[in-house]
Amino acid sequence: MNPLILPDTRRHATTSLSVNVNKVAQLRNTRHLGIPGVVHAATLCLQAGCDGITVHPRPDERHIRAHDVHDVAALLQHWPQAEYNIEGNPFQNLMGFIRAVKPQQATFVPDSESQFTSDHGWDLAADGERLRPLIDECHALGVRVSLFMDAEPGAMAAARAVGTDRIELYTEPYAAAHGQPGQGAQLARFAAAAAAAQAAGLGVNAGHDLNRDNLADFLRAVPGVLEVSIGHALIADALEFGLADTVRRYRACIAAAQAAP
Repeated sequence: MNPLILPDTRRHATTSLSVNVNKVAQLRNTRHLGIPGVVHAATLCLQAGCDGITVHPRPDERHIRAHDVHDVAALLQHWPQAEYNIEGNPFQNLMGFIRAVKPQQATFVPDSESQFTSDHGWDLAADGERLRPLIDECHALGVRVSLFMDAEPGAMAAARAVGTDRIELYTEPYAAAHGQPGQGAQLARFAAAAAAAQAAGLGVNAGHDLNRDNLADFLRAVPGVLEVSIGHALIADALEFGLADTVRRYRACIAAAQAAP
């Protein structure tokens, strides 16, 4: 085993659901009333059965603010079975939060400061050597690292070589193709990328534009996904179903996919 890669002790037969609470913070930030509360929303999600909470503290604090990172960390002290996943660009403000909070997982995302949302994975030929010491630092802190990656099978050996523990597949191209003629080709591409990552010794996460309609199809076609991180669609669904019931509906999608023959 590469000694720089942490043993992955959270591999489950069932895919874990991490709820991204960014959009709760974004709605709160439109007023000065402190509602809806990020910690309260995270608590409801945990009570409903989610496996972890994700936050993405961007430098402009358009949604998650610095105090939210620490407030959620304090909440999760009371939920030791749950995972805290902090994502962001390690060349911006992310590493300060990782050093202070030491979450279970840091997801490195190659966003620019002005970027509207995540829309591509890492180019390891360009950034791999810069990422390596930051991955090593996370490991020294006891933090698992996941790299946000496009579904390119040929890139997975390079991801392993820079020392990451997992990759998170950027699933927007699949989501855009869902229900369209290109869906099968996208699923085959993602399955091949996941298989390549697993063959290289990496765990596989997935996220971006996954929702109740496309999640089960994805998990059926891409076996062995350890974790999905879902925010925008889940929070949107909560406007209709309520937050707790929505979490249960997403857990049901995961269960249905993994019950399929």
